[in-house]
Amino acid sequence: MSLPTPYPMPPRHKGKLAINILKEQGNHTLEDIDRFLAENEVPIVEGPKCTFLYRGEVDAVAVRHRIVNQPQHVPMRKLENVEGPPLWFVTIELPAHSRVEYQIEVRSGAAVETFNDPLNPHIAHSPVGSSSVCQAAGYETPEWVLPQADARPGEVIEFTIKSKALRRTTHNRVYLPARFRRSSQYPLLIVHDGNDYITYSAMQTVLDNLIHDLDMAETIVLFSNPGDRLREYPNYAPHARHIASEVVPLLEERLPLMRRADARCLMGASFGAVASLSTAYRNKEMFGNLLLQSGSFVFTDIGSDHGGGPAFDPVVKFMNRYREKPRKVADRMFISCGVYEPLIVPNRSMVPVFESTGAQVRYIESRDGHSWENWRDRLRDGLSWIFPGPQKFVYE
Repeated sequence: MSLPTPYPMPPRHKGKLAINILKEQGNHTLEDIDRFLAENEVPIVEGPKCTFLYRGEVDAVAVRHRIVNQPQHVPMRKLENVEGPPLWFVTIELPAHSRVEYQIEVRSGAAVETFNDPLNPHIAHSPVGSSSVCQAAGYETPEWVLPQADARPGEVIEFTIKSKALRRTTHNRVYLPARFRRSSQYPLLIVHDGNDYITYSAMQTVLDNLIHDLDMAETIVLFSNPGDRLREYPNYAPHARHIASEVVPLLEERLPLMRRADARCLMGASFGAVASLSTAYRNKEMFGNLLLQSGSFVFTDIGSDHGGGPAFDPVVKFMNRYREKPRKVADRMFISCGVYEPLIVPNRSMVPVFESTGAQVRYIESRDGHSWENWRDRLRDGLSWIFPGPQKFVYE
C-alpha cells in the first residue's frame, strides 16, 4: 500500500506500515502529525494490519475491543520525539472482512475514561450506546442496507394488541410491501425486538431493497416489541401464547396471509432468537421457518455453572432439556453468528442438534461480534433463503 504525499513510500520502504515510516523520520513537528492524521483514515488499514491512533496528553491509552478469546485491553505506546500533544499508537492484526467494534480508554492519574475514537468517523449504535467501528481490509457495508432511489418503500403502520396472555398492551409495527394488494396472499415474518431491527439494522430499508430486487418474496412483517425482554423472551409460556394465539390469528383476520406453516417465520437475535425457538417449540407445526441470529443458546453439559448470570437460568434449563430430547421445531432454519462473540461455540454446537431432527439448516458465520450491524449484514442471506424471490417461492 502506498502512502500519499508528503509521505511517499520509496522502494526501500515497500511493505512498511505508515506508522513505521513516520517513526523513521525522527523529530515530528505539529505540522507533521497534523498532516499524517489528515492523510490517513483511522484506523489505518494496511492488509491485515490495523493501526489505531490517539492524540492527547494522558498517562496511558488502550484500545478496548470485543473479540472473544483475545486480550480485549490492548495498550498503546507513544511515538517518540513529537512536538505538542503525544501521538499514541498500536497495530492489531485482523483477518480480511472483519468488522470490530471498539472504544478508546485513557488514564490520567487515577481517572479512567472510555469513549468512542475521536479520529474515526465510523460509529455503530445500539440500544445500550454506541461504539467506534474498525472495518478491516475487504469489509464493505452492503449496498442493499442503504436507501435505493428506485426501490419503492413499503408502508409501516402501528399495531397495538391488548394481550390477555401478557396482561399488557403490546406495541408493534406492521410492514406492508410497496405493491401490497388485498387480492394477493403473503407470507408472514414475525420479528422479535422489532423496533431495534428497524432502528439499528435498517431492516425497513433492507426489506424495501430485497423485495424490489426480487431477492425476497413480498412479505408482511410484524415487528414485535417486548416489555421486560429478559423475562418474556427466555422460554416464557405467556409470550409463546401471545404470538401463537393472539398475534397470528389477529393478523390473519385483518390481512391477506397464507395460512400455512411454510409461509410463517419467527425471527430474532440473541434473546430474541431464544424467544423464536421456544415459541416454535411450544407450538408444534405452526411455524415452518426460523431465522435465528447469534442465539443465546447457552447450555451446560456438566454441572450447572453456565457463567451467564441469573437472566440465563431459564435459557439454560430450556436448552438443556431440548438437547436431551431434540425434536423438529421448524422445517427450515437459518442460523448466523459472529466468530468474535462468546456465543459462537453454543451456536456451532446446536447446528448438528437441529439437523438431527430432520430440519434443513443453513448456518453462516461472519467475522463480526454480537452487534446489530452484524445482524444487519446477514439479513439478505437469511431473508432471501427463508422467503426467496417470487420466481422461487410457491404461492399456490
